[in-house]
Amino acid sequence: MLRKNSIRKAKNNEGRFVIVASRYNARFVDSMLRAATAELRRAGAQVRVVRVPGAYEIPIVAARLAASSRNPQPATRLSAILCLGVILRGETTHAAHIGEAVSRALMDIQVAHGVPVIHEVLLLENEPQAKVRCLDPKHNRGHEAAQTALAMARVMAELEEKSV
Repeated sequence: MLRKNSIRKAKNNEGRFVIVASRYNARFVDSMLRAATAELRRAGAQVRVVRVPGAYEIPIVAARLAASSRNPQPATRLSAILCLGVILRGETTHAAHIGEAVSRALMDIQVAHGVPVIHEVLLLENEPQAKVRCLDPKHNRGHEAAQTALAMARVMAELEEKSV
């Protein structure tokens, strides 16, 4: 987990972030979304939110965003894509299959396109776990996702500056 004081404020004209958030399990995802959006805006970043039906639909939207971000124009480049969702295990293995597929796809997208993809599509055992990780302000994974996105945006910017 990143410490709050390790996150420097972004300049108002820096940092374009897109949050792709599932509508499924909305009570939990919406809380993460609010926390992530607030943290990014506090840092002076531009934030766009794209909602999708469920966790399984997140990767295709993230892939489209990452591909369109490859444009050399700085105004169209994304600093990071944050992916937020909650998958609750049930009586079958369906949740595990969804979780594995989403995880693999998000990793592939960031490597293929060179855009940080922050993975906060949580595979949880039950609602009590979701309450702690999504509704508790001390442990809200949306807040942590935003901190990670800001840190990765800085790392990628530093790498780009040094390679020129």
